[in-house]
Amino acid sequence: MSSIIARRRHPAAGYAAIAGGLVVIGVLYGTLSGGGASAAAPAQDQTQTAQGRSLFIATCSSCHGIEAQGTSVAPSLIGAGAAAVDFQMSTGRMPAKELGAENDRKPTDFTDGTTPLAREREQQQIYDIAAWVASLGGGPAIPSASQVSSAGANTALGSELFSTNCADCHGFAGAGGALTYGKTAPSLNASTPTQIYEAMLTGPEAMPVFGDGTVTPAEKKDIIAYVTQTRAEANPGGFSLGRTGTVTEGLLGWLGGLGFLVLIAMWLTAKRRDAVIKPESEQHS
Repeated sequence: MSSIIARRRHPAAGYAAIAGGLVVIGVLYGTLSGGGASAAAPAQDQTQTAQGRSLFIATCSSCHGIEAQGTSVAPSLIGAGAAAVDFQMSTGRMPAKELGAENDRKPTDFTDGTTPLAREREQQQIYDIAAWVASLGGGPAIPSASQVSSAGANTALGSELFSTNCADCHGFAGAGGALTYGKTAPSLNASTPTQIYEAMLTGPEAMPVFGDGTVTPAEKKDIIAYVTQTRAEANPGGFSLGRTGTVTEGLLGWLGGLGFLVLIAMWLTAKRRDAVIKPESEQHS
């Protein structure tokens, strides 16, 4: 007992206790936030990863480096995960055509993609590259079909979550909008449920990461269900002005009509002024 008391009085005992407490807090936080599940790289098929590496070297290594270590023009992909690769390539943002503030969405041109068979082959090649990047370690995996399914989702809760977390940038109906420094929040009208889920997992461009500790997988399903359901709903107004109803269209019509009347008044005033000034000039002549 005396030896234990003596150790407790040792000058380093306090530092050891603080270090041990920090380790315990870190382990508990990692467990509760679910970060450990997404950090572990899943087991990969060796053939698929070999094919993915060959494709990566042919199409991606000029910017990201032979080993995906990153270069002066593109970041490292080690730890990015399969979900980030699938999102960037399936939306056509990668391979990038040029460097800029952000890579705009474009038709995927990894292969020709003009026929269903070509599109299927293209997607499989994207999966191969994603598998190789995932084999480098870490990062979220591509979500499964059950994770992005709208079955059992709560669209009302999804609307609230979207308004709280997404509408400031993407707009109330996901139509997108302009951000600062030349960046934009893209429209979600063409995004698949998988791509929306992957965007929340990986935080592409200016978008923050919504990990499972921030937005749970069930809440992600609710958001996806709301976004996809909104596309099928009738527009509450005659024009698509943010899908906020006739109030927005009435305001636009009122402002436009008022501006038109102001222009007409200015034109009539200018004509009357010309009519008054002209006879006086003729008298002096």
